[in-house]
Amino acid sequence: MGKSPFIILVYIFSTYSLFSQSKDEMEVRGLLERQTQEWNKGNIPAFMETYWKSDSLMFISKSGLTYGWQKTLDNYNKNYPDKAAMGKLKFELLQVKQLNSTQFFVVGKWHLTRSIGDVGGIFSLLFRKIGNRWIIIADHTS
Repeated sequence: MGKSPFIILVYIFSTYSLFSQSKDEMEVRGLLERQTQEWNKGNIPAFMETYWKSDSLMFISKSGLTYGWQKTLDNYNKNYPDKAAMGKLKFELLQVKQLNSTQFFVVGKWHLTRSIGDVGGIFSLLFRKIGNRWIIIADHTS
């Protein structure tokens, strides 16, 4: 029995969207996947490798505004001291938009499945290509 036209169209459009992603967009998406993997291993320093190692890194949360890679790392370590607090991270990307040749804007949802109670929220990230590497220069997570 042959495939329905609907199934064929879904396949064509899903294949097109995969191939329509630029190399840069695939790299940014890959970085977020790597972050998820490192978080789920309990490795906050490796998770932080995607962030700009600069005092100018900006992180906005319900606690306020934090500047700097080290301060952001310190806050993650304080707020997530063990695997129970970290739980299992899942991102749902809602928008990945290239602003220009050196910047991406990403919006998504985050969710931690934890034995001590699930938490989640929404985030927006500004990626910049510095040298040959995409990094997060601003993170607003709530």
